[in-house]
Amino acid sequence: MHIEEGVVTGAKIILSYATAATVGLHALKQAAGDLRAQGAASLAARAAMATAATLVFFQVLPTWPVGVSEVHLILGSTLFLILGAAPAATGLALGLLIQGLVFAPFDLPQYGMNVTTLLVPLFALQAVARRIIAPGTAYVDLRYGQALALSAAYQGGIVAWVAFWAFYGQGVEALSGVLSFGAAYMLVLALEPLVDLAVLAGAKAARGLRGSGLVTPRLYA
Repeated sequence: MHIEEGVVTGAKIILSYATAATVGLHALKQAAGDLRAQGAASLAARAAMATAATLVFFQVLPTWPVGVSEVHLILGSTLFLILGAAPAATGLALGLLIQGLVFAPFDLPQYGMNVTTLLVPLFALQAVARRIIAPGTAYVDLRYGQALALSAAYQGGIVAWVAFWAFYGQGVEALSGVLSFGAAYMLVLALEPLVDLAVLAGAKAARGLRGSGLVTPRLYA
């Protein structure tokens, strides 16, 4: 979902700094709550795992440039279900930043747009999870329909934000690129729930992680 260079230029890019700052503050608030609940060591470990996973998602897994952006597995719902919202947000933001600094410096001007596109849908996914998952249900016991709904919330949010940045930067000229990107992203929407369920099945078999601080408590509780 990396916004292509030149999609938003000039003074218009200032908006991305504002949106990134806003979602960044919300992420800090989430992290503070997680810190109080589970402690610094647990938060740091889960954030580090999320950062490493994000780098793998972005640098190792296949990527296809389509339309105004790129299509690839981000697995934000997987990070959320296993590690929690705050570590997932931290890992996505740091992984994206490290990728830009080390591997793709040409992406750094778009960092505000890209981090907004990753994190706002993540927090929307968190809200959806509260509505569709009963309070007494552990994440390892999710059904396919629930995993699909979570993935759809996240991937749909990404497509919506990519479309927003494209139309904001280029107007109606971006329509064909947005449509082709959105259509290609249906493949991700089909695959991610299956990945979520496979990872959750592995976590269900690895009950030794319960209470370890390396996963979100909701995974088993």
